[in-house]
This record gives sequence, C-alpha cells and structure tokens, in this order.
Amino acid sequence: MDSPAGFLSRNAVDTLPKGALEARLAEGRPLRVKLGLDPTAKDLHLGHTVVLQKLREFQDLGHTVVLIVGDYTARVGDPSGRSATRPVLSPEEIDAHARTYVEQAGKVLATDERLEVRHNSEWLDMPMQDLFRLVRLVTVAQLLERDDFSKRMAASEPVSLLELLYPVLQGYDSVAIEADVELGGTDQTFNLFMGRALQTHFGQKPQVVLTVPLLTGIDGEQKMSKSYGNQIGITDPPGEMYGKTLRIPDELLESWYGLLLGEPVPEGVGPRDAKRALARALVARFHGEQAAAEAEAGFDRIFIAHELPEEIPDHEFPADGGIVHLPELIAGAFGGSRSDARRKLQQGGVKLDGEKLAAEPLDLPASALDGRVLQVGKRQFARLRAA
Repeated sequence: MDSPAGFLSRNAVDTLPKGALEARLAEGRPLRVKLGLDPTAKDLHLGHTVVLQKLREFQDLGHTVVLIVGDYTARVGDPSGRSATRPVLSPEEIDAHARTYVEQAGKVLATDERLEVRHNSEWLDMPMQDLFRLVRLVTVAQLLERDDFSKRMAASEPVSLLELLYPVLQGYDSVAIEADVELGGTDQTFNLFMGRALQTHFGQKPQVVLTVPLLTGIDGEQKMSKSYGNQIGITDPPGEMYGKTLRIPDELLESWYGLLLGEPVPEGVGPRDAKRALARALVARFHGEQAAAEAEAGFDRIFIAHELPEEIPDHEFPADGGIVHLPELIAGAFGGSRSDARRKLQQGGVKLDGEKLAAEPLDLPASALDGRVLQVGKRQFARLRAA
C-alpha cells in the first residue's frame, strides 16, 4: 500500500522539493493545503476538477483545504500561458463570478470544517507602504525568468507592470494563510515557487509545491479554458455536458479517464462506447444517475434516431407585416447577429421541420413558418409561433 505521501503524489506531475511532502506529513498535524482560483468566468470547468479532486484526497486524510477566491488577483489577470495581456473584468463581474465558485467547488470538496474559504482582498487591499515593502523583496530579473514574460519580451509584445505583479500577489497569498502545501496546474509552477520565496522572506517554512496535469479541452489542442471556448462547465446542463464529451478526439480518452475518473479506459471497448461511458459518468457525477440516463436517451433520440427533442421552447415572432426576414428570426430565436445567421444559412446549417433551408430567399411568409420547428446546428431548436 502507498504511503500517504505516495498516495497524494500519484498522478501528480511534480512534488517539490523532493521529500518535502513526506517531511511535512511526518509532523503529524493537519496541513493547510492551498488552492487559489481567480473568478475570471462564472463557471468552473472539468479542468478545475483535476486539482479539486487532489484537494479532496488531502481532505479525506484529515487535512484542511484553504480555497482562496482571488477577487483581487482577478483584477490583475493571471498571465500564465498567455501570449497577450488578459482583458480586464469589472469589479462587479468578478464579484458576481466569485459568488458561484464556492458552491461549484463544493460538488467535489467536502464543505465541513476541512474547508476554509478566504478572499485575497482580505490582505491584498493593503496600504501603499505595505505594497512597497512587499515588491521590494522581488527583483525584475526574477520575474523575467518566467517563460510567459521572456517570450513576450523577445517578441516585442507588451507586458504590463500589473502583470509582473501577479506572481508576487499570488505568492503573498501563501504568506497570508501560512500554507503548508500549494496545488496548481503545471502552468502555475513559477507562481507556486514565488510563494515559497516570499514565505522564506517572512520567516515561514516554505510550502510544498504539488503540480497536476492540465486537462486538454474538447478541441484536443489547448488546455481547457473558457478563453479558448473548449471547456465543459461543471454546471452545464446534462445534455450539453453529455454531447460535448462525445466530441473529444479519441486520443484524449486515456488522459480524460485517468484525470477525471481515476481509472483506465475499459478494455475491449471501442472509442465510441468509451466516450459514451465517460459522458454518462461525468453527467452522473454532477447531475445524478437519472439525469445521465436522460441525457443519453435525448442524445440518441436526436442524433441517432433523428427525432425531435421531447421539449422544444416556443419562440414568438411578429407576423403583422406578413413577411419574416430569416436572419432576424434566427438571431432572435437563438442569439447572435444577423450576419452570423446568414452565414449559417449559406452553410446549410438551418433546418425547418428537419429540411435544410436554402440560402435564398431570406424573406418568407409568416404563414409558412407558424407552428414549425426551426433548428440551427445540431442542438438548437425552437417552435415558431406567430404573434
């Protein structure tokens, strides 16, 4: 049987420095295990659950997870893995996102006394003299050792002074909560070691660094991220979560099974059935077994039997003029712009009662649309009602 350190380190990329986790565990007390999450989007995604599952393992061994909602670091924007400056979110957007994070993380973490939730605005909203004292501890040369910054500098791309501050602020989080261990993805290694350096400056024992693999998104190319549009949110509706999972490339099956389910791909099962089993398991985890069964049945009904969904929302459209402009109708029913709707028509992506609509004409009589089912792509349906 694995030792506690061996159990906690399995599936990790690095546990550094070597032997440090074993030594910290040998102290025989509950450790403070840190994870910081910047609320730059409203939903956590499956990529976040990789590190959340590792945190749950610490909790199950009696340790305390300190979940830091980075409501102040989000105002800076983590430059990790970025080739350009992140867009700035408003304080109102950040606060709205932050309110959802703890509830979502609770789908994986135990939410009893083993969980401590903090917001880094508690200590980062500091007097200017304290900020000066903090940044004096770090040199520009240290910060430019980071790949993200050095590559952008070499390419003559802008790096803001605020971005240079990010690793320092994240590192100070470890000082503020006296972290014993900090977890993060492999793209966070620089930031995690900054925490060790600052703890040493403040007379604390430096934290152990444990990094976990990054989950590749459904595009099969980049890490899962809202920024790349390749994510599956843990609050996504069951049908959407199921359908998106089936879209992953075959070569991701091994890593998704290992990172998300902690088990290998079933032997003797082809990629199609392996994806269906994976999709059922993920939906069941976040929505329950019944929702998983209904999501699978709904997918089969639409994409295998080519039947309509059981429930189709109504969309009312004004018919007083007698003529309806299709791009306007599509944009009103499903969102997006009229130009985007025209493009979908030209690409054959719009159907009426299961029949593809031609790119022309763009204007149709309201009477030819009333009561019929408009479909865009594979998953968007609306029953048209003339008003």
